[in-house]
Amino acid sequence: MYRAPLRDLRFVLHELIGEAPIAAAVRDGDYSAELADAILEEAARFAEDVLDPINRSGDVEGALWSAEGVRMPESFRTAYARYVEGGWTQLRARTEWGGQGAPNVIGTAVEELWAASNLSFKLCPMLTQGAIEALEHAGSAAQKALFLPKMVAGEWTGTMNLTEPQAGSDLSVVRTRAVPDGDRYRLFGQKVFITYGDHDYTDNIIHMVLARIDGAPAGTRGISLFIVPKRLVNADGSLGAANEVSCVSIEHKLGIHASPTCVLAYGDVDGAVGYLVGEANRGLEYMFVMMNAARLSVGLEGYAVADRAYQRALDWARNRVQGKPPGATTALPIANHPDVKRMLLTMRAGTEAARALALYAAHQLDRGAGSEAGASVAQARGDLLIPIVKAWSTELGIELTSLGVQVHGGMGFVEETGAAQYYRDVRITTIYEGTTGIQANDLVLRKVGRDGGAVLKGLLMELRTELAAASPELAAEPIVASAVRGLGLLEEATDALLGLLRGGRQAEGLAVAVPFLKLAGTVLGGWLMARAAVIAARQLARAAGDREFYEAKLQTARFYAQNLLPATLSLAAVVRDGSASIAEADPARF
Repeated sequence: MYRAPLRDLRFVLHELIGEAPIAAAVRDGDYSAELADAILEEAARFAEDVLDPINRSGDVEGALWSAEGVRMPESFRTAYARYVEGGWTQLRARTEWGGQGAPNVIGTAVEELWAASNLSFKLCPMLTQGAIEALEHAGSAAQKALFLPKMVAGEWTGTMNLTEPQAGSDLSVVRTRAVPDGDRYRLFGQKVFITYGDHDYTDNIIHMVLARIDGAPAGTRGISLFIVPKRLVNADGSLGAANEVSCVSIEHKLGIHASPTCVLAYGDVDGAVGYLVGEANRGLEYMFVMMNAARLSVGLEGYAVADRAYQRALDWARNRVQGKPPGATTALPIANHPDVKRMLLTMRAGTEAARALALYAAHQLDRGAGSEAGASVAQARGDLLIPIVKAWSTELGIELTSLGVQVHGGMGFVEETGAAQYYRDVRITTIYEGTTGIQANDLVLRKVGRDGGAVLKGLLMELRTELAAASPELAAEPIVASAVRGLGLLEEATDALLGLLRGGRQAEGLAVAVPFLKLAGTVLGGWLMARAAVIAARQLARAAGDREFYEAKLQTARFYAQNLLPATLSLAAVVRDGSASIAEADPARF
């Protein structure tokens, strides 16, 4: 049974980030620590009682395609109706469209519970939220009034349509055509890998589609964004005729079987009716609003599924009696064996560090959207952290769910134990919404190279100053020292990377972009674990309540410092010395 990590989420929100900073960044709706806790407790009940029990059956049954449309498992249809009834579709949306205006940091915390308990289910609301944000950013007043209330209410869902058979990561070669037809357009083309591109949860789906208006410039400069509803919408908001968009197939995938990944065909005869969003030829810019939100949401999927895998592995290790660990006179549960301890601690420490970094990044985005002093700095930091959260957390997710299988031994390879599903499901997260390599290129070229590392170095300086002033209790001092060393290594690696870029050696810089991103994630995770250790040590010194939690937090932070942070030495060495061996390699010799 899934157990929502409420205590750790409260710790990150109320102690690691702080109630006052979160409240100060709220720009829409109400916020208090009590309200945040109430939201999380209700979300935990929904995740534990509704979503987790159907995760396995959804994996087995999957989404089913037919010529009449995609049919979802009945249990998923019921769960979606309860999700809407509970008001969860409204949580993060603006109040003017019927939303509750919860800050990103709370929405991110809640979204973890959906991803951990049932990743396939979680993906539909995630894409709808992204479509809502894109419309809020670039839609006309009429478009917002017509579409947003229904989407926010959960009556309609949304999708993101970028990829085509010949245009995966390279969107400059998108071929879907948009032909002007009065005040609207007719779209012709095909899109692939469209998450929840068709389903029977709702009676309408609002597709956000990238297409090229006839005569538009070549490349990304000629791409526009269109609203293409599955069913046309009348001026009064009622549904009209079916639009000329159909799901011609769904993919048979390694994991997330109950999330329909669709091939959509637009305009077999007269063209699918579409409505231009914003200005022509600025579609990719608008879509990036949706993609940025999705990248944070996918990043949290990595550690969320890893946490679920950890819980199952821990339950198994506490109950599976096998062999005598050192010093024991009788057989004990395998949780007592040193190497199983190592695996479980790796899973727990990685999950906690990634959770803290994602919530910190979400908080920076909340601050960046406000008007208080430092908003622009916070926004720049949030933008810097998005590719790190997306890629580092999902790479961790694969590693940690694999360890979950390993803890189970041979039984982990058997589907009935459930460990394999988490590994299969999380494998996609390093691929969709931009691969790890794409995130690393974004980090290196746009977020670090473009400003000469100013935002990253400013952050590192602040973190080093914070840790120096922490005056930690004795128990946390070695942990803080390790975090400070990590910050130094990241700064040195940043200088080495910038040297490559300034020297016209971009290929070498990109050759070590992924190691640099992993270094950044590991170091920033180490900073947050050190911050957590300081808080835990102080609480223990004060004999505060919840002693068991703070002792566990200190134990996990110590493990992170001594067993995970040392990887920064090798990652920094790769950034410093390993680029030429990659950039100069001849593919013909592979």
